[in-house]
Amino acid sequence: MSPIHAQTPDPANWESIVEAARGQTVYWHAWGGDPRINAFISSVGEDLQARYGVTLEHVRLADTADAVTRVISERQAGRDTGGAVDVIWINGANFASMKDQGLLFGPFAESLPNWSLVDTEANPAIEIDFTLPVEGYGSPWAMFQMVFEYDSATLPEPPRSLDALRAWIAENPGRFTYPQPPDFLGTSFLKQALYGVLDDPSVLMGSADEVDYDEVTAPLWTFLDEITPNLWRQGRAYPANEPALGQLLADGEIDIAFAFNPGRASGAIADGELQDTVRTLVFEEGTLANSSYLSIPYNAANPEGALVLANLILDPAIQARAQDPDILGFQTVLGLHLLEDADRARFDALDLGIATLAPDQMGTGLPEPHPTWMTRIAEDWVARYGTSQ
Repeated sequence: MSPIHAQTPDPANWESIVEAARGQTVYWHAWGGDPRINAFISSVGEDLQARYGVTLEHVRLADTADAVTRVISERQAGRDTGGAVDVIWINGANFASMKDQGLLFGPFAESLPNWSLVDTEANPAIEIDFTLPVEGYGSPWAMFQMVFEYDSATLPEPPRSLDALRAWIAENPGRFTYPQPPDFLGTSFLKQALYGVLDDPSVLMGSADEVDYDEVTAPLWTFLDEITPNLWRQGRAYPANEPALGQLLADGEIDIAFAFNPGRASGAIADGELQDTVRTLVFEEGTLANSSYLSIPYNAANPEGALVLANLILDPAIQARAQDPDILGFQTVLGLHLLEDADRARFDALDLGIATLAPDQMGTGLPEPHPTWMTRIAEDWVARYGTSQ
């Protein structure tokens, strides 16, 4: 359980939260590598100021772990109040680390006024982050599932399974790659591949430290050893992140890319960044799915403003804005059946985009493995393949 803030705000007393938040500046530490996401965060800041008199500062991160390290350093220095980090966009190993070390304020999520609009019945995974119960220490604001992107004009029959992708890479050398681990998307591809090479992927739901890790991961390294010479630039260089991978697809240097945002390709088409013949697919065996959360460090200087932000981002108007592929294309965490007619109409009116799969075409969302798998396979990848970069 998290340490108690010196003046712990009570989310159940929402009027007092809103009153205390007015005039605060909230420092939201969030990945800053995508201009579209940055613009969305800026628009949320405008709403936050207009509605509640709270100023939002987006602290743009290259890696979420940087914010985690900041909070850890503050605790080691005895700075248990007035911390520099008010809110973190977080999930996975970073969330697990902060929760395990008692670095999070909460529980708070289920006390937010807009929590009643979150659809936990249809999407129970919202309350489980990488196999770990969230327990109210993070408020979900977006859902994601990996989709593969391809240009249907040049690749009318794309591979739809990991085995098919393996064969396609061998037949089309230089036309596929993935971001360089420990980048989140690059490591996610490793986890997707791990699902595809294991006879019993249920082992991934437990800690990597509690099984014969070398035996379990051996098929993954065999797979990577096989495909690496046939990757873009013969596996001697890798794109840095998702935008860089998408740019390679846009430039025609590769034929298949992938993203965790099912609406990314449609948005890029709308912006003129991708050909309008690009489409998306999910593997027949399913693709990784997860949620993103807003968490508040235990020593946040402006916890009331952070709570107001977490609640605001669950507002149906803002959730619909995030799902608009012209803006982000993220999947909402809200239950449309829980909304007022006018709010539901916002979602019904959305054109999800020419490349976006309909909800009933998304197939199986594979649960994220325990955070230890991501950490260990990223470290192993760097040791095995990173020295040649």
